[in-house]
Formats: sequence, C-alpha cells, structure tokens
Amino acid sequence: MLGLGARLASLLHGEGVVHLSGGLGAGKTTLCRGILRAMGHSGAVKSPTFTLVEPYQILDSEVYHFDLYRLADPGELEYIGIDEYFGNNKLCLIEWPEKAIGYLPQHDLEITIDVLGEKRIIGVRSNSQSGEEICTQLIEVDESA
Repeated sequence: MLGLGARLASLLHGEGVVHLSGGLGAGKTTLCRGILRAMGHSGAVKSPTFTLVEPYQILDSEVYHFDLYRLADPGELEYIGIDEYFGNNKLCLIEWPEKAIGYLPQHDLEITIDVLGEKRIIGVRSNSQSGEEICTQLIEVDESA
C-alpha cells in the first residue's frame, strides 16, 4: 500500500480528489500515508476518524485527508466548510466517501481495496480526464515492471 501510494503521489502532482473505499483495516490510511510520505511529509499520518479531516502543507500543495467513517449525517460537512477544501493545488484523500454522497465534488480517482487473506485487491477507476491519465500511467508502469 505504501508503494502504491508513492506511485500515485508521483502521478497526482499534489492535486485532485481521490475516493478511497474498503472495509475497516483494508489499508486506506496506509495508502494515504504512502502518498503523503512520497510527497515529502515525514511526520505521523493517522486516520482523522474523530476530527473528520487532517490538513497537511507539503511544498506548494495543501493535502486534506478525510475519514468520514463516523459521519452521522452528510449535512454535518457544511459546518466544517467542506467546499473550502477543494480547488487548485489541493489534494483531497477521502476515506468512506459513500457516507457523504451529494456533498462531495466530482472525484478524479476512485480506489477500492478488498482484502483477500493477507493480500489486497486494488481497483482504480477514473472519473475525470486527469483521473484517466493517471490510470493510463499506472497501467504503463505496471506493465513495464
């Protein structure tokens, strides 16, 4: 998951909206940690389960790591000013996006993580032109490995 996070970081260029879906313990936060580390963050990366969002300033990028698992009502996102987190030079990594349907902007990538024993099955789907470019580059990197 850390390696995939590093690969994604090199393709995201510090911008975009990424939805991360999977059960508890699937590796969503570990994937976020891989992205943040590859971008240059050296501090702790914890799941913002109780705070909903954890901000990171990395070079010229603002990164927001959301964990919406404990969100009782998606309307609560309006109280934290959800719209202000999205835009140019901002990367939003959103765990449990299905808890906020109708309150989140269009995402670029949707990453699903399924656990099969000790292995992870990763699905990556694009939802924008930049997401499509990232998926294409992921496939090209994977095929050359």
